[in-house]
Amino acid sequence: MTKQDLRREALTRRRALPETEVARRSAALWPRLLAGFPIDEWRGLHLFLPIARQHEPDTWPLIRQLWAEYPALQLAVPVVQPDGCSLRHYALGPETPLTPNRWDIPEPTADAPAVAPETFDAVLVPLLAFDETGHRVGYGKGFYDQFLRECRPDTLRIGVSLESPGPRIADAWAGDVRLHACITPEQLWRFGQ
Repeated sequence: MTKQDLRREALTRRRALPETEVARRSAALWPRLLAGFPIDEWRGLHLFLPIARQHEPDTWPLIRQLWAEYPALQLAVPVVQPDGCSLRHYALGPETPLTPNRWDIPEPTADAPAVAPETFDAVLVPLLAFDETGHRVGYGKGFYDQFLRECRPDTLRIGVSLESPGPRIADAWAGDVRLHACITPEQLWRFGQ
């Protein structure tokens, strides 16, 4: 299937999920992440704040747990820039003020400290669909492909999905940045590079 077809189908399925099911599946993700990776060795983790109306995985329970159990871990989230096609990254702490952007994504205000992409040990990547080779489909703007190229080569790219992998992405190409792993409510997927 093509990215466009997978994107359309995944959005339709996810929007049809009741909020209670999104919450249940989201809750099943985070124990897999915590058990599957050496978080106590990480210094910086980039993650995303969910778009609730898109039924994205709820990262807030994970964020609160990380603040409580790993206080030395620097968390950061993206902010879409005025050009509409690039991201900057800002520290996220318990006191960070957030405001929704034009897509209803909560973002830190401009006075939050900026964080450079090369400081991240891992990035949690939002997605709509992925396949068993580690290719993924997002919303189609290319934000994360560009951002992931700015990270260190050893930065772990971990997808976050409410569903298991779908069919092979027929139009994946060399410029797509593949995932190292993907967590789903059922299991942790690892991909050879």
